[in-house]
Amino acid sequence: MSRSDRKDKRRSQAWFGGLDKDGFIHRSWMRNQGIPSHAFDGRPIIGICNTYSELTPCNAHFGDLVAAVKRGVIEAGGWPLEFPVFSCGESNLRPTAMLFRNLASMDVEESIRGNPIDGVVLMMGCDKTTPSLIMGAASCDLPTIGLSGGPMLNGHHEGRVIGSGTDVWRLSEEVRAGVISVDDFMAAEAAMSRSAGHCMTMGTASTMASIVEALGLGLPYNAAYPAVDARRKVLAHMVGRRAVEIVESDLQLSRVLTMDAFRNAVRVNAAIGGSTNAVVHLIAIAGRLGLPFGLDQWDEWGRDVPTLVDLMPSGRYLMEDFCYAGGVPAVARRLAENGMLDGDALTVNGRTMGENVADAPVHNDDVIRPWDRPLTENGGIAVLRGNLAPRGAVLKPSAASPDLLVHEGPALVFESIEDLKARIDDPDLPVTPDTVLVLRNCGPKGYPGMAEVGNMPIPRKLVEQGVRDMVRISDARMSGTAYGTVVLHAAPESAAGGPLAVVRTGDRIRMDVPARRLDLLIDDDALRARMADWTAPAPVTVGGYQGLYVERVLQADQGADLDFLVGCRGAAVPRESH
Repeated sequence: MSRSDRKDKRRSQAWFGGLDKDGFIHRSWMRNQGIPSHAFDGRPIIGICNTYSELTPCNAHFGDLVAAVKRGVIEAGGWPLEFPVFSCGESNLRPTAMLFRNLASMDVEESIRGNPIDGVVLMMGCDKTTPSLIMGAASCDLPTIGLSGGPMLNGHHEGRVIGSGTDVWRLSEEVRAGVISVDDFMAAEAAMSRSAGHCMTMGTASTMASIVEALGLGLPYNAAYPAVDARRKVLAHMVGRRAVEIVESDLQLSRVLTMDAFRNAVRVNAAIGGSTNAVVHLIAIAGRLGLPFGLDQWDEWGRDVPTLVDLMPSGRYLMEDFCYAGGVPAVARRLAENGMLDGDALTVNGRTMGENVADAPVHNDDVIRPWDRPLTENGGIAVLRGNLAPRGAVLKPSAASPDLLVHEGPALVFESIEDLKARIDDPDLPVTPDTVLVLRNCGPKGYPGMAEVGNMPIPRKLVEQGVRDMVRISDARMSGTAYGTVVLHAAPESAAGGPLAVVRTGDRIRMDVPARRLDLLIDDDALRARMADWTAPAPVTVGGYQGLYVERVLQADQGADLDFLVGCRGAAVPRESH
């Protein structure tokens, strides 16, 4: 097909190519922005999907990056048009940003489909802004490329390096233990977040930026360049250029996001010690593409992969160090050299994953460890099943205490996050280091939105004794910056009638991570009797988007998407608007 034929077939020409009333309307109102007439001559129109918001501090620097993307688009012969979408800011949005991930994906999907766009650049950064944009774009399946905003520079406080989130949890526990004062705690606040960018630990933002690269959706080194590094702007410029090229070659998103790409993402996630939140996000993205990907694939593909990257919360270093050590390409090369990477998977730069990483150097073996000296021999995400989580629950071995991976103890049940906060510091709380803390009604329906409250604080009486980890089980999520022997995403959740709903304080629970088991130690008849007596709690919210969410959200093992959003609806040109 010739270039001129491709121009005639572009979506945007259905808006801008006509010489009738409708074409006049579409072009004329756009020209009030000073856009010249030749911008509508059939060149690729690149939509820049922007999650900039001052309420999303991780993405507040996107203006300069978008300007660089636009320069690249124009240089390559396209025309950029920027549009805003709902921005899920993790640090401010209540009751939880996860509640709005699906809403944001709807905004993305309908903005792409309803507008004169031929290709898309996704501007991603803070945790949920990455999956929400990919989910929405996947439901349209236009040529798409992603750009992450980049991590902050390392935090520094009182002569030591501190990391986003991870050191919040650590310092908070030290306050509760009486080791440091509240004033000491507050003094670390500005020192932790000292530049533009998202969390510089291997939290969910850095994990998802790495997964964008591992999926082949972003250019090499997308994940690790700090937000304030000039190379991030160069990358943005090249993303703009490449966005035009993928429209010219009609490289649809579904040609990149294949099962091979998802396998690579799972294994990279294991090797970097990535966040458990990647589990629900990747399953939701796969659901939009109609791919048979779920918890079984997470467990099977990631089980034997060692964690090579020594980053907080699993290890010692931060994303700035990861950048200087070689970033995701260096990790992917080590996976490839050990038969753990599908090198034939196509990436958005037009080359295969194997070609992209074949010569990737490792500059620091302490940060990106050799295969024979891993941080954790069996990284990945452990998927546990049993009568307490029939459809699965997840745990991150690289962030857990090895001596707790096989554990049995009595349950201490908290009905809600409010119940937990009201009682966790009670000096008379009936708890020992062997106790299993259980938190329920914090899943997709119960919270609603499956908040990051699964990394429950250790009871004060135990913190004061020096205890820093316990087995904790919930239907919630936890921040990717958090750590501990924490079982998450129990499915079905308690508010949907999962067995977690009928656990009683004093019941014994057994967890065996190597065997992938999680069981409530009561007989089947007793469990059935309890379930028969259970009554569903009243919805936390009724009406509006949140009411719709509670009614239609899927469980964690299905990605917690809304049931009516699953699948790809394409990007056929809609009916004329006038």
